[in-house]
Amino acid sequence: MIGRLTGILLEKNPPQILLDVQGVAYELDVPMSTFYNLPVLHEKVVLHTQLIVREDAHLLYGFLSHEERVAFRLLLKISGVGPKLALSVLSGLSLNDLAVAVANKEAGRLTKIPGVGKKTAERLLLELQGKFAVAGVSVVQGTAVSSSNNDIVNALQALGYNDKEADWAARQLPKDSNVSDGIRQALKLLSKS
Repeated sequence: MIGRLTGILLEKNPPQILLDVQGVAYELDVPMSTFYNLPVLHEKVVLHTQLIVREDAHLLYGFLSHEERVAFRLLLKISGVGPKLALSVLSGLSLNDLAVAVANKEAGRLTKIPGVGKKTAERLLLELQGKFAVAGVSVVQGTAVSSSNNDIVNALQALGYNDKEADWAARQLPKDSNVSDGIRQALKLLSKS
């Protein structure tokens, strides 16, 4: 089992990256939460990994945090959830947002994720209930967000960006950004990433 890799980031093609570990290049699929926080190309990075072995392929998944890998493993234990859907869930919602959605039984937030229908969302809520605390994943309930940031996030979502992308872009903006300037700056950030 490959549990962690430390190497030089060679390529970034969402959701896949290429990591050079002492002359051996590993292809890894990563959630967008990890992708957005990767260093620039040719910089050193440490990733926690999960190897999935199938008859036709050996697939390697990478995560910047141990908690994300734990959440990925929890998702894989749910009937009907494979690696691709688990990656989609972690790309669509931050780990904290996922844990809050599960704790508050917000199926609507989960159905916004591509590939997650109503039945799958209900199964995720049922199966993940209480699992984050047991697995040692810490959750911050109710983070304060300014109303202008809320408007910026809502505007980005209306333009087709998912929750994770919109939240990430809004967090990068200065605290005193007005809505129209904030949207412009956020769109520039998202186009560069």
